[in-house]
Amino acid sequence: MIRALWTASTGMEAQQFRIDVIAHNLANINTSGFKKSRVDYQDLLYQEIKSPGASSSPSTMLPTGLQVGQGVRVVATNRLFSQGNFQQTQNPLDLAIEGDGFFQVTLPDGEIAYTRNGELKVDSEGNLVTSDGYTIEPQITIPIDALTITISSDGIVSVTQPGVSTPTEVGNIELGRFVNPAGLKAIGKNLYLATQASGDAVSVVPGTEGAGTIAQGYLEMSNVNVVEEMVNMIVSQRAYELNSKAIQTTDDMLRNINSLKR
Repeated sequence: MIRALWTASTGMEAQQFRIDVIAHNLANINTSGFKKSRVDYQDLLYQEIKSPGASSSPSTMLPTGLQVGQGVRVVATNRLFSQGNFQQTQNPLDLAIEGDGFFQVTLPDGEIAYTRNGELKVDSEGNLVTSDGYTIEPQITIPIDALTITISSDGIVSVTQPGVSTPTEVGNIELGRFVNPAGLKAIGKNLYLATQASGDAVSVVPGTEGAGTIAQGYLEMSNVNVVEEMVNMIVSQRAYELNSKAIQTTDDMLRNINSLKR
C-alpha cells in the first residue's frame, strides 16, 4: 500500500505539469505565430514478481508475468507546428508564412533566431525589424522616400519611389527550414534557436524546396484550439482527482490496519 501512495503521487505531479502546459497554451491564444505544446508521458519502472515465460513446473511455463508499475513521469513537451489561422490586417509589413519555414532574425549577439511571427516594423535606419528591434536576416533596408512596399509570395521586397515609374527591388526575404522543428529551443519573444536535435537551418527562397510562401497583409494566429485545451484541462483535472482519491483510499486502508492492534 505504501507503493500506491508514491505511484499516485507521480500521477498528480504529471497532471499538474500538464495543467501548467495547458495554461501556457491558453495564455498565448492571441500571440501571433505561437505554436502550442503537448505533454508526452512514460510509465516508470516495474517491479517484477514473476517473469513471463518462467517455469511453473518441470514441464510448464507461466503464460504471463506478474509486474507492478511504479507510476508515470513527464518525458517531453512536444511543440506542434501545425498551421494557424490567418488574420487579414491590410498592413503591408504584416507577413504570414503559408506552409513550412521560419523568418530569420539576428539577435544582438549575432546569433540567428527563428520565428513564425511576421509582425515586422521599420526602424530609424529603414531596416526591417521585429517588434523587439531585431533585424531580419538577410538585412533589408527600405528607402526613406518609399511610397509603397510590396512583398511577393516568394519573398521579393519592392518599393515605389517618387519619379520612378517601375518598382525597385530592395531585398529578398529568406525562410529557414529544419529537419526536426520540434527540436527547436524556445527562448520567448516568439523566437526559437537551433539545436542539435533540430539540425541546422537551411535558408531557402519562399515557395521552393518545400518551404511555404509569404502572404503580405496577413498574420498567422496561434494554433491553440480553445475547445480542445478546455477538454484537456477537464481530463487532467479529473485524472488529478482520481490520483488524489487513490492516495486517500490508501491512507484509509493504512488507518484500518493500524486500528487492528486496538
